[in-house]
Amino acid sequence: MDYRSIMNGGRKDPLAAAMRGGLWVASRAYAVGIWKRNRSYDSGQNVLRCDVPVISVGNLTTGGTGKTPVVCFLAKWFRSKGIRVGIVSRGYGRGDADANDEALELYARLPDVPHVQDPDRVAAAAIAVDELEVQLVLMDDGFQHRRLHRDLDLVVIDATNPFGFGHLLPRGLLREPISSLTRADLVILSRCDAVDEERLGWIEQQIQNVNATLPIVRSQHVPTSLLEYPSQEVPLSKLEGCRIAVVSAIGNPDAFQETLTKGGAEIVASRALPDHDPYSPETVESLRTWIRSMGDSISRVVCTHKDLVKLCTDSLGGVPVAALVVELRLSERQDSGSSDSAEGALQALLGQVAEQVTVEEDC
Repeated sequence: MDYRSIMNGGRKDPLAAAMRGGLWVASRAYAVGIWKRNRSYDSGQNVLRCDVPVISVGNLTTGGTGKTPVVCFLAKWFRSKGIRVGIVSRGYGRGDADANDEALELYARLPDVPHVQDPDRVAAAAIAVDELEVQLVLMDDGFQHRRLHRDLDLVVIDATNPFGFGHLLPRGLLREPISSLTRADLVILSRCDAVDEERLGWIEQQIQNVNATLPIVRSQHVPTSLLEYPSQEVPLSKLEGCRIAVVSAIGNPDAFQETLTKGGAEIVASRALPDHDPYSPETVESLRTWIRSMGDSISRVVCTHKDLVKLCTDSLGGVPVAALVVELRLSERQDSGSSDSAEGALQALLGQVAEQVTVEEDC
């Protein structure tokens, strides 16, 4: 069932309307729980500090907002300053495995950055500091996980669906109300190239209505290459005019397909699996059958990096497989008078955290 068409009002039939009503009632109960939880943390109860600075990268909604490229950007920035960085995350969807798809992707992109996964972020941070001797912790998906004190709270908002259809879970995709941005230090708008300037201005106005002084940095998810398993990079130009099938198990498959189309690819067919799907042998065999059924109509299968680290293959159904590699790029408002305002806002905050590391080393 396409739950997004129910949440966003795309389906107008009586059953969909009834489902929206039931989901709205459930979201009221969820709202009460979120309010009580935040009230407890706002008072400082049960918040534990780490021995090193902590930066949280989170979001307001479920699904893919583009946090992984942001985490990579931050890790590389601090590594360039000679700071030993560690990543901690919950490890959602890993099951009995040692790491989930996000961790496997980060391992591949940041081989010199340790990653600890544990639902208890405080315990994960302690391992990173005490056993792995990191000097700074990046907490992936940490905005709602408030038990671990953070020195900087960054919130990633996807410009293609910024506020989860305007409703809390399960009626919409919001994990908590937009008003929670009052505790954020900076917002990174992702996928800004996918919407027009008027839409971006509206999003920024909604954010400023909540927190008028909150810095907002625009960014784009820029494709840089194709990656064939295990580590062979292919020029992005190979996508131009290429007839492809798309496979993905991410929170926002539409945005991924839009990126491929802008890269010049012709999408013949697509298969969107549930977010964090483990790609069981049965699922992979189903994909092989599906790809074979298309015969010579496609010349390549394209997936995300998170999919490739689980598929661990260079072909499916006899067709080459490649992942699209995406990097974060900061961008400017069209009316900005400064060439470095976006990067400057973020770098100033990161610099303040980096100085804390230097002070701790000198003590």
